[in-house]
Amino acid sequence: MNRCAHLFQAQVPKAGDVRAVVVGDRVFCTLITAPPGVLDWRSAYRHLTYEPVDCPEPVRAALPAFLAELGLNFGAFDFAVTSSGEWWFLECNPNGQWAWLEDRANLPIASAIADLLENGETE
Repeated sequence: MNRCAHLFQAQVPKAGDVRAVVVGDRVFCTLITAPPGVLDWRSAYRHLTYEPVDCPEPVRAALPAFLAELGLNFGAFDFAVTSSGEWWFLECNPNGQWAWLEDRANLPIASAIADLLENGETE
């Protein structure tokens, strides 16, 4: 009998997704909205909209703490967001993509990374 690990996750009734890029203690959040009926936004790149979005304070406080616990200075966090504004954590990628969000949502992520690399801080 073959066995393999499985990961199951409840389907969240989401209104959109947020990619939160954390550089040191700076948090940059982009709301990614796909057309109705699209479960995974990565399957509809040409039809997505992007906008900067405020991060709820409890989430904002938790993200740098999450990275600190792992000894990291960068992380790309993904959340599903419901129509009532509830954020559901999906994952943290310590090498997640961010450059297209900087352009689409006008966020200074590259500058924050440069500051962190040059000065050891992001502000």
